[in-house]
Amino acid sequence: MVLERGSRGLCALAGLMVFAGTSALAQQPASQQPAPGSALYGRPESPGAAKLAPVAPPPIPTSADKLPVAKLKVPTGFKVEVFASGVPNARSIRIGDKGTVFVGARLIDKVHAIREKDGKREVKVVASGLHRPNGLAFHDGDLYVAELSKVWRFDDIEDNLDNPPKPVLVNDQFPKDEPHGWKFIAIGPDGKLYVPVGAPGNINDPDPETHAHIRRMNPDGSGMEVIARGVRNTVGFDWHPATKELYFTDNGRDWVSEDVPEDELNRLTASGKKHFGYPYCHQGNLRDPEHGWGKSCEEFEPPAALLGPHTAALGMRFYTGDMFPAEYKNAIFIARHGSWNRTDKAGGDVVVAKLNQDGTVKSIEPFLTGFLENNTYAGRPVDVQMMKDGSLLVSDDFNGAVYRVSYGG
Repeated sequence: MVLERGSRGLCALAGLMVFAGTSALAQQPASQQPAPGSALYGRPESPGAAKLAPVAPPPIPTSADKLPVAKLKVPTGFKVEVFASGVPNARSIRIGDKGTVFVGARLIDKVHAIREKDGKREVKVVASGLHRPNGLAFHDGDLYVAELSKVWRFDDIEDNLDNPPKPVLVNDQFPKDEPHGWKFIAIGPDGKLYVPVGAPGNINDPDPETHAHIRRMNPDGSGMEVIARGVRNTVGFDWHPATKELYFTDNGRDWVSEDVPEDELNRLTASGKKHFGYPYCHQGNLRDPEHGWGKSCEEFEPPAALLGPHTAALGMRFYTGDMFPAEYKNAIFIARHGSWNRTDKAGGDVVVAKLNQDGTVKSIEPFLTGFLENNTYAGRPVDVQMMKDGSLLVSDDFNGAVYRVSYGG
C-alpha cells in the first residue's frame, strides 16, 4: 500500500512532542549542546533518545562467506547472490559502456571498479585521495566522481583501468559543509549533470542559493543552475523513462519524534512550484516546530509518496529491463539504508514503488528484505543499479559488498 500522509491532528501532536525536546535543549548550557551541524543537534535529553546514535559499520569489509545472503528474502521467482565482496564502504553504483561496475564511497577516499578478467571477477581501485567520493556518473566513456565540494572527470576510464588517467576538474563551486555534503550525481535525459547540495545540518534555514537544493550543469561544469529547492538531503534520483520527469528521494529531519517526519519520494513536475518544503514543511503536511511558523504546507510541492520515518531512503532507479516480470516495468526500486534514531529500527531494505499511468504512485511494496533482524542490521542497502541483462545490483556499505538480484533461470 502507499504510505499516506498523516492528518492535521498528527501535525499538532508532533509539534507538542518536539516542543518539550527543543525546550530541554534550550535549557542546557551552550557548552553541552552539540554543534548545529551535528547529527545529534536537537536530540532530546530523555533516556530513550540519549542512547540513540549513528550506526558504525565494521572496520573492514565482510568476507564473502560471512555475508548475509541466506537471510535475504525476495519475491517468488527471484534470486539473490553475491556479485562482489571486498568493496569497502560500497555506496553509489554506475555501470560503464563495456560492463565495468564502478562503486563510490562515503567514509573512505577511494572509488572501486569491478570487472571480469581471466574468467574471474576482480575488484580494483581506480581513484584514491578523494574526500567522500560518494557520487558517480558515466557519460560518453568518462567517469564523473563527486566528492564533498568538487566534481572530477576520469576520461576513457574503461580503457585504462590498470593505469587510471589523472582526473580533470569539472567544477569546484560547491559548499564544503560536512553534514549532508556527500553527493549522488547523474546525467539527465537533457545531457546535463545533476548535482544536489544538502542542508548543512539536521535542521536549519540556509541560504537557498547555496544549500538544500538540486543543481544541474553542462558536463564541462558550465551553465550551473538550481532546478529544485527545499530539498534537505537527496542521495538518489532518476528520470521516468516515458515522461522524463525527475523523481528523487529525500531524507526528513531528525528529532521531531520517532514516527515523524517520514522520508519522501518526490516528483519534479511542471507545476512551477519546485520548492519541496525544507525547512518549513515536512512530508507534505507537517510544519516544522522551529521554522514552520507563518508558513503553510500548501505553499510547497507535496511528496509523491512517503517512505517511512527515518528510513534513510537513498539510491533509486526506474526499472527498464526485460528480465523481471511485466509488473516491474517502469517501477522504481528504492534502497532504504535504515534508521538509526528510532528505538525500533525501520528500513534496511529495498522497496519497489509501482506507478499509475499518470506517474502517481500506486503502491510501495517490499522487494529485498532480511538486512534488519531482531532490531540489528546484518547489512544496509545504499544504491540500486540495473545491469544490461536486466538483473539488479544492490550495494551494501555496512558489509562492503554488492549483491545481484535476478529472476528465473
